[in-house]
Amino acid sequence: MAQQRRVQLSTQRPTSTVCVLGTELSLDVCGSAPKDAVAFHVQGTPGVKLYVVHETQSVKLPSSVCRWPLAAGAEVLLAMDALSKDVGDEKVRISYFGEAGGVPVGRAMLYLTCVDVSLDTDASRSGAVSRTLLDKATWTWGPDGHGAILLVNCDRDDPKAETPDNRDTAVRSYADLKDMSQMVLRTRGPHTIFAGHRLLLHVDFGDADKVGVFYGGNSVALEEYKHVLGGSKLAYAVKPSRHQEESIFYVEGLAFPDVGFSGLVAFHVTLLESPEKGLLETPIFTDTVVFRVAPWIMTPNTAAPLEVFVCSVDNNEDFVASVGALAEKAKCPLTICPLLENRQDRWIQDEVEFGYVQAPHKTFPVVFDSPRDRGLKDFPVKSILGPDFGYVARQAPEGTSSLDSFGNLEVSPAVTVRGKEYPLGRILIGSSFPRLGGRRMAKAVKDFLVAQRVQAPVELFSDWLHVGHVDEFLSFVPAPDRKGFRLLLASPSACYQLLKEKQEEGFGEAAMFEGLEKVPKPTINEILANEGLRKFNNYVQSCINWNRDILKRALGLAEPDILDIPQLFRGDVATGAEAFFPDMVNMLVLGRHLGIPKPFGPLVGGQCCLEQRVRALLEPLGLTCTFIDDYFSYHVLSGEVHCGTNVRRKPFAFKWWHVVP
Repeated sequence: MAQQRRVQLSTQRPTSTVCVLGTELSLDVCGSAPKDAVAFHVQGTPGVKLYVVHETQSVKLPSSVCRWPLAAGAEVLLAMDALSKDVGDEKVRISYFGEAGGVPVGRAMLYLTCVDVSLDTDASRSGAVSRTLLDKATWTWGPDGHGAILLVNCDRDDPKAETPDNRDTAVRSYADLKDMSQMVLRTRGPHTIFAGHRLLLHVDFGDADKVGVFYGGNSVALEEYKHVLGGSKLAYAVKPSRHQEESIFYVEGLAFPDVGFSGLVAFHVTLLESPEKGLLETPIFTDTVVFRVAPWIMTPNTAAPLEVFVCSVDNNEDFVASVGALAEKAKCPLTICPLLENRQDRWIQDEVEFGYVQAPHKTFPVVFDSPRDRGLKDFPVKSILGPDFGYVARQAPEGTSSLDSFGNLEVSPAVTVRGKEYPLGRILIGSSFPRLGGRRMAKAVKDFLVAQRVQAPVELFSDWLHVGHVDEFLSFVPAPDRKGFRLLLASPSACYQLLKEKQEEGFGEAAMFEGLEKVPKPTINEILANEGLRKFNNYVQSCINWNRDILKRALGLAEPDILDIPQLFRGDVATGAEAFFPDMVNMLVLGRHLGIPKPFGPLVGGQCCLEQRVRALLEPLGLTCTFIDDYFSYHVLSGEVHCGTNVRRKPFAFKWWHVVP
């Protein structure tokens, strides 16, 4: 239905008004009628389409009825579909008649100027702004959805700037403008009409701190771009140019969706009319557009690697070299974070998570900085934030626990669960059972992840572990069949089964940890005879089984989608479980190349039986297993290969706005 505006008429003097293309004017024929009038006649110049609404019927004029009764509810509607060349070049005349008919008892004249005022965005999500018949004031999800998209401008295009671009009110480069979405105001019609009316671009008070708008007038010079809306600036008076019909505004997002912010932001342009000097202006037309701020999106292990990160600390040269060799095999660049920047903090997986933001016109990576803030705390801002590489962080005012580290934040590949599609996968975070003293992920981090909407988080139980991260008992690897991946789960029962097999084959005296100095070397017989260890691993297996059931339900998995990786744990219920030997699921996945913690299992026929079993499980999927020695550099410090590395990966091919949350 067209936007409609009521217009008061007068028989004392002519009335002038503006009709915006695509809208209707409703003429108050009863309100201006002389007191003895009982009927009216209406006629207009050729550029005006007229309708009389009489007894709920709408009749297009001219019609066979010459005079219409002035009944309550009588109404004249008009529309115009061609722009005026001059002010007041179209008109409507209403003649009023008394009982006697004959000569009119009064006349009302209305002079009309047709103009075009339109606020447009890339509502069709094509990558370019265009006029559209879609409802610009709504935003809808799905492949047939519509509505414009805004990126949080959280990169730093000027390397000399101190803060990300969403924390300043300046345009520092043309690259900065390219991160923004265009919003185009089109004004057409006699130029003098805009001199007598005001055009106001405005944003709702509740949205003003979420966006920034820049305008350069007719200039392309960077210094001409001024911050005109956002923050404390709620409205901007636009002066249409005599020579240009379009005013191009650049819009940046300042904040990601979060608690209290759905991500939707509305902008309006309002045409204001000044009836007389000294009186307030009145709005006569408003056009509204809606943007949604693009969510932060995580990438799964199975996505193609683009860059591997590892820290160089005291005595981990061999580990860094092994990761470098694996990255080279996978044809993936390696970035080494030097000691000066990591300050002896090797756990780069725990400090950051790499994701991305995407709009039809632009995609760039964004690093999510965890609230853990140890030695690596300055690394994301100092070394990662830069041109087309964004930054976002959340703090934990209530204090952090180990569960706030991002080894406790993973995402599955794309899944379909009972007919519901999750084309960008589902986020996996570890938590505790509701029990006294249980650790949980910081509320601010969890709220942020939920608010992104496109990777609906699943809460797993990880508090049974000493460190408490989901990457200690699960991983995903690519596969050529079924769902395109396998879920790997650490499995004490699979490990006991393997060791029992080897004992029965006569290898009971084969020992663990051969070649490692000053490390006790229990044999298969001793491990199988250790009742305390077995009982503790039964408890661990029950915790992993609980998660297995959650993952099967939440990700729509069947047993053939899961592989059990032999693993034992040690510890007690009070302090939590730690890996008894290097934790093989805590691996680095670079396409089909896997960097797996070397388990130092019992040697059978000169081969580590744990490595052999893992190869037998993974190599049929076309995967290559490289076992990396992390025993003294990571394992004894309660972490492994995955904890000590990080990977920026290729974004999903699937566009997030096609999701139906």
